[in-house]
Amino acid sequence: MNHTQTRMSNEEGVTRKFLETPNEDSFTQLFNTFTPQLVAFFRARSCEPSLADDLAQEVMLIAHRKSAQIRDRDFFRAWLFKVARNALCRYYGKQTREVETVNLEDVSDRLAATHKPAGTPAFEFSNWMIFLDSRERDVMMLRFIEQWEYHEIAAARAIPIGTVKWRIFNAKKKLAPYLARLQDNSREAA
Repeated sequence: MNHTQTRMSNEEGVTRKFLETPNEDSFTQLFNTFTPQLVAFFRARSCEPSLADDLAQEVMLIAHRKSAQIRDRDFFRAWLFKVARNALCRYYGKQTREVETVNLEDVSDRLAATHKPAGTPAFEFSNWMIFLDSRERDVMMLRFIEQWEYHEIAAARAIPIGTVKWRIFNAKKKLAPYLARLQDNSREAA
């Protein structure tokens, strides 16, 4: 028996034992057998070592929870790596949906030391508003200058609360590059 056949035989035995009697010992053996392979799978797809470890653990957790749903136990390994592929797709999909925004409550504190004596956070905020359309400017002023809650803005403007949240999110997304440059300039000056 060569190395590959021995490994496959070992995998089949460990898998069968786990699927027939899922307990802590059988899962530990399954985990020890497949986790290094999953880490290698993720590393081969340009994942950082810590990310590869995290994704491998996530896949093994799914295997632990959902293994009873497998229809054909002979295809456990194929199912496991399909779960791994899906986990990687979810991770990259989530990364592409993440958008840089700015927490405006923190900005005034970070930039307070860089204000000129005549400058105030409200003055700075007004300067940032030129980058926004009138509807975004309106909700931003109500939210961050007037300190209104989302539901108050929605009621006052007769728009759904989701629209208020979207306009604020969109405004933060538009302001992020400008405020990042401004913050970088203030760090250089210090």
